[in-house]
Amino acid sequence: MDLDKHDSAAPGRRQPQNPAAPARPADPAGAIRASDADRDRTADILREALAEGRLDAEEHAERIDAVYRAKTVGELEPVVRDLPASRPPRQESAPYAYGPEAPAGPADNLIAVFSSSTRKGRWRVGARTQAFSLFGNIEIDLTEAMFGQRLTVINATSIFGNVEVRVPENISLRGSGTGIFGNFEVVTLESADPEAPIVVVNGYSVFGNVEAKPKRGKRIADLHDRLRKHLGH
Repeated sequence: MDLDKHDSAAPGRRQPQNPAAPARPADPAGAIRASDADRDRTADILREALAEGRLDAEEHAERIDAVYRAKTVGELEPVVRDLPASRPPRQESAPYAYGPEAPAGPADNLIAVFSSSTRKGRWRVGARTQAFSLFGNIEIDLTEAMFGQRLTVINATSIFGNVEVRVPENISLRGSGTGIFGNFEVVTLESADPEAPIVVVNGYSVFGNVEAKPKRGKRIADLHDRLRKHLGH
């Protein structure tokens, strides 16, 4: 009887199980926290893709936003997975390069809250500029600016305010944005020179105005000629 009970109970016994090994991350390198340099390198690839026409202005704006929200290297990779890697800079000097390209860094900020802010005259424009106007006025005049890079991106936000961007007639100007009970206007230009600077204006206005257009009679080559004469070249 005891044997029978032992035999009948045996099938119901639970066999001891080995503890499951802890899951390892699929890609440990992708979990590394992204640095500012990592984000800037990824943004450079996006800027090159925009300049080559691989991305339109709206796609570029969406991806740039994802880049600067990314916390890890793994989050940056999908943003440029379908794009070629950034090419090394050309050795020959481009006709529109007034000076060496400035190192990558944080965006320039122009803020006007119940006030005004103006950037014009001879100044070196950075690769990225953030303009925010709240019941204020911002004027960005690039007609005499020195471009250290081919692509310049301006993100403009106007809430009951005004943001105006003026560019030379012979560069490329592109943009993408929205006006909500307001105006968002970019007068698109395409330069005949493939090496001319490209300015992209993105953003939105709420009961405000964002406007980007060429300034008649202003050409970037004119400034270049004056600079060469001043340097005696």
